[in-house]
Formats: sequence, C-alpha cells, structure tokens
Amino acid sequence: MKSHLYLPLLLCSFCFTFISTSFADDCPVQDLCPTAHPSKGIPFVNGFPCKNPATAISSDFISSILSEAGDTENFLRSSMKVVTAADFPGLNTLGISLARTDLDFNGVVLPHSHPRASELLYVSSGVVTAGFVDTQDKLFQMTLRKGDVFVFPRGLHHFCLNAGFELATIFSVHNSQNPGVVNIAGAAFNYDLNEIAKLVSRLRDLSTFKTGYVANVTVDKLFNDYN
Repeated sequence: MKSHLYLPLLLCSFCFTFISTSFADDCPVQDLCPTAHPSKGIPFVNGFPCKNPATAISSDFISSILSEAGDTENFLRSSMKVVTAADFPGLNTLGISLARTDLDFNGVVLPHSHPRASELLYVSSGVVTAGFVDTQDKLFQMTLRKGDVFVFPRGLHHFCLNAGFELATIFSVHNSQNPGVVNIAGAAFNYDLNEIAKLVSRLRDLSTFKTGYVANVTVDKLFNDYN
C-alpha cells in the first residue's frame, strides 16, 4: 500500500518543484531595485545589479528623456528614442521599457520586430498608420488618431508611418526591460537608400487599403513588388 502512495507523492513533489523553479524570477522579490550602474569588478548579469534599497532616492524614479521631440531631419523623416533601465534606474526589474517616436510629414518607421516584448503604442498627436504581419502572412493595420491605442504582438514585424500632414508623436510601452530590435530592412538592404525608398513606397501603398487586414503579405513581399 505504501509503495502505491509513494510514486504519486514523488510525482507531485517533482511537479511542484519544477513549477516553483520555472516561475521563481517572474516577479521582483523586493519593493524596488534602481539600477546600480556597472563599475569595475561587477560581473555581467541578465539585466542590471540593484542599488542597496537604503540608498534609493526619488530621482531614480523619474525621467525626462522622452519630453523633447527627436531629430527627424533624416532620410526616413522619423526619430525613435527608447528608454530602458540603463537610462532610467527605477525601471530595473519591473519588466518594462518606454519609447517615443516622432514622425514628420511623410515620416516612416521601417519594419522591425522586438524578440522579447509586445509593444503598446499611444498616439499623442497627429495621424498614424500602424501595422504588423502575423505568422499566417496577414497584414493587420489601422489608421490611428490622437488618443488611439494599438498593440504589436511580441516578435511580429511591424511598422508605422505618418498618414497626416502634421508632425505625429507616439509613445510606446514594451513589456520587457530590454525588448531588443531586429531591423529587417537594414539586414536585407544593408541600408541601400534606393531599396529603402522602394520599401517606403510599398508601405504607403499598403496603407491605402481600407480593410483591417490584408492577406498573404509576407516580409519578403514587402521587399519585392507587391501584387
């Protein structure tokens, strides 16, 4: 009888240990953990080491990095600033990062993805077309106006462009301390301006579709003539 009970108990104990271990790092284990900027002798860790909580100060939890518009005097007529725990100590261990995107008239952010995060964007001003391509080769896109919110699921290629006649500003939140960026256009074109100009033109053509999604649009098709 005891042998019949031993195996289920052992299995339950194993499952409990496995689940506990798997989720051990999901949440912070203390109230706060402002970034202690690396110095000589601090080992590399997955993230940033913490200050001693006793030395934390109010300024660790405020940042003005996103208060000013970025420089859009470039080929894409756009600017993106990303704020992580490296710049904003109070974000450390919270699993979030922030961004500001400014789009001048005809400005565009080329297709890219974040391998470690979904992105929730909020249109602060202007008119923006935003879209992403899912794993079934569908392009989901919408035209957004001031106050609208749109989400790019984790790891999917996405883009946005100014669909109005004035400067557009977007604020974004990523659900990762370090979302990462994979610039597909840069990898494919090696920043060939002629090829990038063609891609921008294709994105604008796609933005004229009135439906919520367009089927059979792959990243490869964005880099070639769209049919």
